[in-house]
Amino acid sequence: MKPLYMVLLFLFSTTMINAQENFVKINGSTNVSSFQFFNTTFKNDRDSYSLSEKNLPNIILKVSDFDCGNKMMIRDFRKMLNVEKYPEMTIRFLSLTKDQKNLLAVIEVKIMNQTKKYHVDFIIQNNKLIGRKSLKFSDFNITPPKKMGGMIVVKDDLDLILSLVTRI
Repeated sequence: MKPLYMVLLFLFSTTMINAQENFVKINGSTNVSSFQFFNTTFKNDRDSYSLSEKNLPNIILKVSDFDCGNKMMIRDFRKMLNVEKYPEMTIRFLSLTKDQKNLLAVIEVKIMNQTKKYHVDFIIQNNKLIGRKSLKFSDFNITPPKKMGGMIVVKDDLDLILSLVTRI
């Protein structure tokens, strides 16, 4: 009985730790499969992000901290984003307003010295600010790679998912 109790306690504590984590996830696909790159290593000066107009989040992400669990895909991702020349990407909140149910934000995403503004709907769930935005590699003048002589083609469409622990 004790081993089961310990396993359940470990799973519960791991879930609770992960539930408090900030993350940025990039989802994409090829003509063969899909992929997900995660970055959970960025930190805020405090335990959570403030949602005040004076102190909106500015997230600096190291490209080398994105992971998908596949070394070859990680290498290709870093090469495609020219990690040597552009080691960071940023997500900066320009504004944040509230309507009846959601928070509406204007964010600025900078990848490889290309900056684009997006309007993103966010929700607050379990003290997390969670938002999703569809974007494209081509928004940043990035040509999606092809592998195996063009047999595997990365699609231009991406989903950017952002989750930040917040203070309400």
